[in-house]
Amino acid sequence: MSVPERERGQQLEWATHEVKNQPPPLVGHDLFSQDAALVEGFRREGAAWAEEHLRSIGRKAGSAEAQAWGALANELPPRLRTHDRYGHRVDEVDYHPAYHELMKFSVGAGLSAFAPKDARPGTHVVRAAGFFVFGQVEAGHGCPISMTHAAVPALRVQPELAAEWEPRFTSRTYDFGLRPAAKKAGALCGMAMTEKQGGSDVRANTTRAVPVSQSGPGREYLLTGHKWFCSAPMCDAFLVLAQAPGGLSCFLLPRVLPDGTRNRMHLMRLKDKLGNRSNASSEVEFHGALAWMVGEEGRGVRTIIEMVNFTRLDCVIGSASIMRQGVTQAIHHATYRTAFGRELVNQPLMRNVLADLALEAEAATTLFLRLAAACDRADKDEGEALFKRIALAVSKYWVCKRTPAHAAEALECLGGNGYVEDSGMPRLYREAPVNSIWEGSGNVNALDVLRAVSKQPEVLGVLLGEIEKAKGGNAHLDRAVDRLKHEVSSFEDIEARSRRLVEQLAVALQASLLVRHAPAYMSDAFCASRLGGEWGAAFGTLSPKVDFVSIIERSRIALPGVRASLA
Repeated sequence: MSVPERERGQQLEWATHEVKNQPPPLVGHDLFSQDAALVEGFRREGAAWAEEHLRSIGRKAGSAEAQAWGALANELPPRLRTHDRYGHRVDEVDYHPAYHELMKFSVGAGLSAFAPKDARPGTHVVRAAGFFVFGQVEAGHGCPISMTHAAVPALRVQPELAAEWEPRFTSRTYDFGLRPAAKKAGALCGMAMTEKQGGSDVRANTTRAVPVSQSGPGREYLLTGHKWFCSAPMCDAFLVLAQAPGGLSCFLLPRVLPDGTRNRMHLMRLKDKLGNRSNASSEVEFHGALAWMVGEEGRGVRTIIEMVNFTRLDCVIGSASIMRQGVTQAIHHATYRTAFGRELVNQPLMRNVLADLALEAEAATTLFLRLAAACDRADKDEGEALFKRIALAVSKYWVCKRTPAHAAEALECLGGNGYVEDSGMPRLYREAPVNSIWEGSGNVNALDVLRAVSKQPEVLGVLLGEIEKAKGGNAHLDRAVDRLKHEVSSFEDIEARSRRLVEQLAVALQASLLVRHAPAYMSDAFCASRLGGEWGAAFGTLSPKVDFVSIIERSRIALPGVRASLA
């Protein structure tokens, strides 16, 4: 072979390995500052004083380092060790170091720390926004973060236990390992309610609680039973429901007793889950495990319900976070990927899909910020407390229901690349259903809305009043409100049609918030599609009259030093 022929062969070989038509890595950006809907809502709901703190979370979330943590924590999931080499029970879960980095950052950023009673206005909004932003890095580690945050209001029912444990749960130090909580710089709290014979029906609980000596609030009990789901079993303590002599009650159960011995909580196995892989979810047995009663005997559900309210809020936030990350990835890919001689983002049909995904994501973001603001104001405003009671269940039902379809469509925008693990989209897709199941499936939340209306009929009026704050702002919304009023005028067959009712309430609430707070090109497109019938059965079926370019630009992440524009 002559030298020129050899050189041409080398050139051809090299050319086959040249990578073209791929987007640049989506790293080195601020996930807070470049989210217009989030920043606007954050300021509107009274949290502007913490904006620099959220910028720091946003910069970390957009970094290559944090994104590598998220990938590794899922690729190398936790592993259970029930016994040591000598046969002694240890009941420990080992995690990849990346998981600990995620936890260290989130705890340090205050995402697991419940707002103290004397907190500034907007504190819940600050925490919710941070949870939303860093959840886009990795969702699984958010489970113990969420439970620790939500445990504090339930624990406050028992002041002496709160005095001991609240400083640990609100610490900003992540101190991993099974040691007496009193010797740790910070602690995490989990929960164990679900049993295999009961599922969502927690009153079917068969775990038994026997008083050690005296019975009643704050007293010691021994718990024996089996819990089908106990998430994050390496937490330092758990809120547990068990049947005491006086009925179903709430208990605080530590993993390690004050004298340093392990409590009799045995980890039977880790669940092999669809998604949420970085987070260990376990099946556990209690064999006379020591616990302290929280609240009155026989009032366990009432005691723990405030914890459930806050974890439900985090389900909404987590689902909104998945939507936001999905549309971010889809727009980024379409901005730099070409097909048939044009960037995907400049092709009308892809614009329709991207804009539709962006509308859904912004509606979810605006809604969770309003819910967080209601949590901030509920203690001092009865109307906000009533709104929180019904709107949390309505939003939990609908936003979590929308997320799997949204994740699937966002993945499809990347084509075959989106189906490959390296893209991160399969992880979003697997994660998408969990929030609709955790803290009550769709049916449970739809029925909870009916329960709220039955016990406090005024909550429905408060919610409709919130929706009607946008009255006159959009004709589609006005007509939807009229339909809603007709829907609730009769309670015949109300249980069978409760899903439809809750969906209508949720979409009308989202529309009202967008009409009041978002640019007209966003709210008009949302109302025309979701309420006005100018929409199909899948994403990407908006009217051609919609301002696709403005919607996409509002939702797009701009990388520093990388040029991109919509023609």
